[in-house]
Amino acid sequence: MLSSISARRYGIDDPLRLRRAETTRRVLSLELNKDRDVERIHGSGVNTLDIEPVEQRYMLSGGSDGVIVLYDLANLSRKPYYTCKSVCTVGRSHPDVHKFSVETVQWYPHDTGIFTSSSFDKTLKIWDTNTLQPADVFHFDGTVYCHHMSPIATKHCLIAVGSKSPKVQLCDMKSGSCSHILQGHRGEVLSVSWSPRYEYVLATASADSKVKLWDVRRASGCLITLDQHNGEKSKASSEAANTAHNGRVNGLCFTSDGLHLLTTGTDDRMRLWNSASGENTLVNYGKICNETMKGLKFTVSSGCSPEFVFVPYSTTIAVYTLYSGELVTMLRGHYSNVDCCVFQSNFQELYSGSKDCNVLAWVPALREPVPDEDSETSGPHAHVNPAFEDAWSSSDEEG
Repeated sequence: MLSSISARRYGIDDPLRLRRAETTRRVLSLELNKDRDVERIHGSGVNTLDIEPVEQRYMLSGGSDGVIVLYDLANLSRKPYYTCKSVCTVGRSHPDVHKFSVETVQWYPHDTGIFTSSSFDKTLKIWDTNTLQPADVFHFDGTVYCHHMSPIATKHCLIAVGSKSPKVQLCDMKSGSCSHILQGHRGEVLSVSWSPRYEYVLATASADSKVKLWDVRRASGCLITLDQHNGEKSKASSEAANTAHNGRVNGLCFTSDGLHLLTTGTDDRMRLWNSASGENTLVNYGKICNETMKGLKFTVSSGCSPEFVFVPYSTTIAVYTLYSGELVTMLRGHYSNVDCCVFQSNFQELYSGSKDCNVLAWVPALREPVPDEDSETSGPHAHVNPAFEDAWSSSDEEG
C-alpha cells in the first residue's frame, strides 16, 4: 500500500491505478458485517432495493407485503456497531400503500425528493419523499413487473414499464400520461433498463425469450433483437431464431460504462452482450440457478479492475468476474432465496434482500482473521492483510 502511495505521489502510476486497486481489493474481501444490522421492517420477502445516486446514503426497499421502507445507511453514531434505521415507511396502514407485492422501487436519479414504485396491483406511483404522498399514479391493464428511469436523461422524463402485456409502455413524468408504446415482444415484459451511456436507448427482456434494444425516438421498431448464436443458424431444431435465451429472460443489467449488457434467463444462463453491435461475447459463467417467474434483480460493480457481477443464486449471492466469467465466491448469510441485490459504489458495499424478510449488509473486511494466540506465527506484523504491509525499510535497520 505504501509503495503504491509513493508511486502515485511521484507520478509513476496513473492517478486512477491506486483507486482501482484498492476498490478491487475491497470488493474481493466482501463479507457479512457482524457489526452492522439493517432494521427489519418487512413482514414478508424483500423484492427490490435501490440506493440513491446523489449521496448514496439513502436506500429504498419494497416487499411482497406491499410495504416500502426508506433507510438511512449513514453511521451517525460513529460507533463500531450500529443499525441502519428506517427513516420512514409506507406501511399497511398508509392510505396509499400498494395493495399487492412491490416489484420495483427506484429513486429519481437527480433528486432524493422523488422516488417511484411499481406493483402487482397494476400501478406505478410517483412519491414525494418529504410528504410520503403519491404525486402521481399510473394505472395499467395488467400486472406490473418492472419499471426504470434513465440515470442520465436530461431531455426526457420517461419511465419504461414492463407488464403482463407484451407492449412496453413509456410514461412521461412531466405530462402525467403514457407518451407512447413499444411493440415487438410476444410475451410479458419482465425487465427493462435504460442505457447509462445513451439517454434514448432502452433494453427490454421478455418471457418470449427475446431481448430487444430500442431507440425510443424511432417509431419503426427496435434497433436490435439479440441473438445468442450471433446470426449462425442453430443446429438444435428446438431453439427459435433470434432468441437471447432458451427460456424466459427475466434479468437485465448494463455495465456502468454502458458498453455491455448482461442478461439472465430461466435456462440457467447469464450472457454478456456488446450493447452497440448486439453481439454475444460468449463469456461462460456456468450454470446459474434461476427459477423465478418474476424479474431477477442483479447488479455490477463500478471502478474495479476487473469488474464483478453479483447475482442472486438460491439462498446465496454468486460473485463473478465480468469479462472472464470466473466464479470468485458465494456470499452466504440468508436463510431463504435471495431476490435482489444492489451495489454501493462509494464504499464498495453490497446490500441484499431475501424471502427471509431480511436486508443484509456485505462490507469489505479490513484485516484477515487472527488465529489463536498459540499459533506458530506471532509478532506485530503477523496476520496483517498484504494490502496493508509496509514495503519500506530504512538504511539504519539494514545496516
